Amino acid sequence: MNNHEKLNYVEFAARDLLATKTFFSSVFGWEFVDYGPEYTAFSNQGLDGGFYQADMCSKTSNGAALLVFYSADIQSTLQKVIANGGTIIKPLFDFPGGCRFHFTEPSGNEFAVWSEAKN
Repeated sequence: MNNHEKLNYVEFAARDLLATKTFFSSVFGWEFVDYGPEYTAFSNQGLDGGFYQADMCSKTSNGAALLVFYSADIQSTLQKVIANGGTIIKPLFDFPGGCRFHFTEPSGNEFAVWSEAKN
């Protein structure tokens, strides 16, 4: 649903659209709709968005925003990220109330996954 003046869409550059699509489909179950050879979109993932063909990537070290996934089973998600070509750039660490790790997907964009602390 579109809500007035609320975040609605996010776009990322991707060096390799096919590898990026395959990664997100395999790890998170995303489905994509292609709009020509240089753009693909996803929806129903908490925030809709897309990837466009470009030789850039989004990393917090360059001042980019960080999009963070939630996982009820962070170890399982961590293993799926690794098994499908993701690179762990910040290993699993604790913070007050939870834990998280950061990864890059095959096109180099940085994301994170967090989970609640287990008592």
